[in-house]
Amino acid sequence: MNIVVYCGANAGKDPAFAEAAKKLGQWICDQGHTLVFGGGKVGLMGIIADTVRAGGQKTIGVMPTFLIERELAHPQLNQLIVVDTMHERKLKMIELGDVYIALPGGWGTLEEFSEVISWSRIGQHNNPCILVNTHNFYGGLVTQFKDMVTAGFLMQVELESLLVSDSIEQFQPFIDAHQGLSAVTYTR
Repeated sequence: MNIVVYCGANAGKDPAFAEAAKKLGQWICDQGHTLVFGGGKVGLMGIIADTVRAGGQKTIGVMPTFLIERELAHPQLNQLIVVDTMHERKLKMIELGDVYIALPGGWGTLEEFSEVISWSRIGQHNNPCILVNTHNFYGGLVTQFKDMVTAGFLMQVELESLLVSDSIEQFQPFIDAHQGLSAVTYTR
C-alpha cells in the first residue's frame, strides 16, 4: 500500500514530533508499505524517509523543480518524481496514495491535508485520512472541525470518517474498516 505522509520541512521544537515521524516510518516498514511524501531531506520529511529507508521499504518523493534547485531533495530515495508546480505535486501524491496521513507541520502540511480530506468529501477518492495528533498538536483544529459540524458546514459522518489519533496501533484497524464517504449531498 502507498502511504502518503504530509509533514513539516522542520522538525519542530518538541522532540516528540521527530519521534512520531520515526514511529510512523517504522509502522510503514512493519506493514510492508511504501512511503509517498514531498521528497525533502529536511525536518520531519527527512526523518520519516530515513526511517523507512533504514527499514528496507520503498520511498517515493514528489517535488517541484524549484525546490530541487534549492537542494532540498532527499538524495537517497527509491524514486523522485519531479513536477513543475506545487499543484502538480499535490495531485500526483493524491493519485499515488492509498492512505493519507498528516504528522505535525506548518502551512504546507495543513493545506495539503485539507485538500485531501476535501477531495474525500466530494467523492474524488475513498481512501482513509489520518491526522497524527502528537501531544494534541491538532487539538485546536479538531475543535474547529467540531464547530463546523455544529454550525452545519460539515456532517458528523464526515468528521467520523477521519481518524485523529497519536496511537499507531489504531491505524491499521481504521484502514481495514474504512469504507469511505459517498459524495456528500449539500443542502440549502
